[in-house]
Amino acid sequence: MKVERLNQIEQLVLEKGNVSFKQLQDHFNVSLNTLRRDINELVAHGKVEKVYGGVKAVRKTQELVHFEQREFTEQLAKVKIGKTAAALVEPGDIIYIDSGTTTVQMLPYLPQDLEVTILTNNLDVINAAANRPKVKLLVVGSKFRHSTRSFVDATSGLNLPRININKAFMAATGISLTAGLTNSDAQEQIMKSDICKASQQIILLADHTKFGHMALMTYANLKEINTIVTDRLEVQAQEFQDFFESHDIQVLFPEL
Repeated sequence: MKVERLNQIEQLVLEKGNVSFKQLQDHFNVSLNTLRRDINELVAHGKVEKVYGGVKAVRKTQELVHFEQREFTEQLAKVKIGKTAAALVEPGDIIYIDSGTTTVQMLPYLPQDLEVTILTNNLDVINAAANRPKVKLLVVGSKFRHSTRSFVDATSGLNLPRININKAFMAATGISLTAGLTNSDAQEQIMKSDICKASQQIILLADHTKFGHMALMTYANLKEINTIVTDRLEVQAQEFQDFFESHDIQVLFPEL
């Protein structure tokens, strides 16, 4: 797929620093015209620079200059995504809020007096929901993972396949047209898969950087999603837009 090829070209150039058109053409087995169109898209988005006979990575000094600005922009995007997703929660809903730094942004935007049942494995969501007396809180998972601030291993406790969930607000490490929603941990993969099977609606919260990437394990097919909340879709994500339209998947963007 084109979007995955663009990401692979970008990664190869970043790793090697400088790559010729001939090397890229041989590596990806595409025509020179196709390769030139791909390179032009990456150049337009500031990913690489053209040089004589090939391309090179954008200078790392430029990346460092803009690092703090990018970090702030990405965090702001997550907050806006969380706010937009929170508006989808209705009184009486039984919802699942997944682990992740984007899904946790929903909590500040849920009304304090909202009566809702929240299932989650996200420690930060648990802490925030614990202060809301009208929230019925159910914790999923029995083993705490420090790296993701979440609980995994749902083999004990709640019987997830028997739980009725209205809306599952999910996160993903990577989103691929071929592999679907992916993550890198076996225990999380099982939990996420069970949650998606038990939920009437799957709502994916993901910023634009997740699209076109693929992690080790798939927990849901892309066509199973009902709604996607994202900050934006890049120009090279046209294939994703076409897929969403053809499968009646709603895409929501935060208000500016």
